[in-house]
Amino acid sequence: VQLQASGGGEVQAGGSLRLSCSVSGITFSVQAMSWHRQLVGKQRELVASVTVRGATEYADSVKGRFTISGDFAENTVFLQMDSLKPDDTAVYYCNASFYRGYIYDHDNWGQGTQVTVSS
Repeated sequence: VQLQASGGGEVQAGGSLRLSCSVSGITFSVQAMSWHRQLVGKQRELVASVTVRGATEYADSVKGRFTISGDFAENTVFLQMDSLKPDDTAVYYCNASFYRGYIYDHDNWGQGTQVTVSS
């Protein structure tokens, strides 16, 4: 299974970025996809998630500014990030979860993409 993330970069505060992540090499149906972020020396935290049924979840810090969407037919997830703040600066990782038989495998990660927001 491979997850390829793209769309990171540097932007000024108040700007926007759109992250994309494609899942390949999978023969199972993806059940959920999500974005997480990690600052140096800190734990990785959930930013947003979306399930195959369309249910979404957001971290309080990004509600109203970020929008997650998933194309489960193409196994692709997007994160539209608006009104970016310097505190959003981090490496962003995508994640995909699916069943391997009866086992729910949620430990599938992309390589990470850097988002830098300057003040």
